[in-house]
Amino acid sequence: MIEKFSQLSDKKRKWYSISLSVFIAIILTLLGIYVIEEYGVAMFIITPFFLGFTPIILYNYKNKFEKNISTELGYFSLTFFMLGLIIFAIEGLVCIAMALPIAIFITYLGTISANFIIKKRSQQGPTLMILLIFVIPGFSFIEHKTEPTIHKVITTIDINASADQVWNNVIEFPTLKKPTEFIFKAGIAYPINATIKGKGVGAIRYCNFTTGSFVEPITKWEKNKLLAFDVLQQPAPMKELSFWDIDAPHLHDYFVSQKGQFKLIKLSKKKTRLIGTTWYKNDIKPAFYWNLWSSNFIHQIHNRVLNHIKINAEK
Repeated sequence: MIEKFSQLSDKKRKWYSISLSVFIAIILTLLGIYVIEEYGVAMFIITPFFLGFTPIILYNYKNKFEKNISTELGYFSLTFFMLGLIIFAIEGLVCIAMALPIAIFITYLGTISANFIIKKRSQQGPTLMILLIFVIPGFSFIEHKTEPTIHKVITTIDINASADQVWNNVIEFPTLKKPTEFIFKAGIAYPINATIKGKGVGAIRYCNFTTGSFVEPITKWEKNKLLAFDVLQQPAPMKELSFWDIDAPHLHDYFVSQKGQFKLIKLSKKKTRLIGTTWYKNDIKPAFYWNLWSSNFIHQIHNRVLNHIKINAEK
């Protein structure tokens, strides 16, 4: 099949190279998401590399090497691939935007690698291209067996109110104002209010978000000092921004909040330090990249809640 590419006209060779690369990448992505059930390095690292590498190998195979055109092919492939994810309701705009920085960089590495191979007149390009096709699902299988680590996010605020006033607003708080932050307007779930049933250890706290409720059994109740809870049930972390109603698998069981707490430190009779902490697991890889996003979102949620508590306590 690859021999036929070398016999096509320049224009046809260009678009066939892009089309085939994008088609293969989408099929492998669907395999990874819905069959292997893994969002990881195979999807966010190897696939963009494949999109930068493959069209250049196909376009230049047994033809005159043109570096400028070759580099463009990689970025065209990435663009059409991401448009395909949106058009076929595989992913939403927010997730695509979050993945874009790392995808652009890795695609660039793919174009560099392909250009190097072509320039050296190596015949290994098609072999490496085929190898990548098998590496992507193979790596997904390996990743699927690894357990995510638990991460901790801590946010602190000082409140000009007594510990007793702060405590009353910690255990439950009234409806928050609508957010002004872009991330919440774009679809990231945000807290609306919190209610509680019962008192002390064993009480159930409900932190209600735009996508549903966190069900939080209380594990520690030290009045005016510490409120700790597990997360028994949680809603989707976001609502995908899209032209269609998307219910992507990563919205369920990939980001898991494990537990949380509010710690109160009495600084003076009318000043209290409130520390909010969340422990969570994120099963989307590479962890170093996606945890930057998730930890930042949790900080934003913490800030929204803590500032609301501060305003109400200081009244």
